[in-house]
Amino acid sequence: MKQQDPSQPQVQAFFDPTTWTVTYVVFDHPGGHCAIVDPVLDYDPKAGRTRTASADKVVDFVRAQQLTVQWILETHAHADHLTAAHYLRELLGGQIAIGAQITQVQKVFSGIFHLEEGFHADGRQFDHLFNDSEAFNIGNLQASALAVPGHTPACMAYQIGDAVFVGDTLFMPDVGTARCDFPGGNAHTLYRSIRRLLTLPPATRLFMCHDYPPAGREPAWQTTVAEQRSGNIHVHDGVCEDEFVSMRERRDATLEMPVLILPSVQVNIRAGDLPPKDENGVSYLRIPLNAL
Repeated sequence: MKQQDPSQPQVQAFFDPTTWTVTYVVFDHPGGHCAIVDPVLDYDPKAGRTRTASADKVVDFVRAQQLTVQWILETHAHADHLTAAHYLRELLGGQIAIGAQITQVQKVFSGIFHLEEGFHADGRQFDHLFNDSEAFNIGNLQASALAVPGHTPACMAYQIGDAVFVGDTLFMPDVGTARCDFPGGNAHTLYRSIRRLLTLPPATRLFMCHDYPPAGREPAWQTTVAEQRSGNIHVHDGVCEDEFVSMRERRDATLEMPVLILPSVQVNIRAGDLPPKDENGVSYLRIPLNAL
């Protein structure tokens, strides 16, 4: 049996077919320490009801492996699913962290949603805000936060040993790259962020936050720098910045808003906490009309 390199992370993926999202548990060894990356809180938009079935699978794995949660890492404030970070921290502990530029996203969307006076757009809802290239540890594993804006201003990839969790910056090579038409997004910036990732060693493992597989392919979420450089349909080697930006902007102009953008952003800029309850004990989400 091949011996596990103690300097490299072990990775367990959980794919949610409803939102096409992949949550990861990244750990040093059974009985050791872990980070949870991009956890999903189930949400039924028809009923406005949250459930924890997806997050509970993560809880069961962490407990079965006897892991201590150090970090719950968000790659950005997602527009396609609600985060289960707050729920998981209550059950498992750990610090909820995101990129420091989340404050830009909070300022924009607190205005769009006209949030309550008690909402502060300064990142205080999170336990830690990562700066670019900031180093941290997960047990015996060395890690670094890499700012990769473009999809949103706050996008952060996490390099943990030979693995990088890229968020929405890249998709699998046959799917391409993330949209840039959300508030604060920028295709030029995304191109430069992607090139930063693709200068890493060719064998570096890249883990996607989502997969939207073409017909005939099962969902997948792991690739390498070399595979992205040779085969990504939007940004393989030889595609210049202007070509990428032209493609991305044309494509973005044809895309509808994600189904869950309105509920998810309101929750995700709060680190997964729900809006404060009204006098009747019910928490409400806001639907701004003609704002996006």
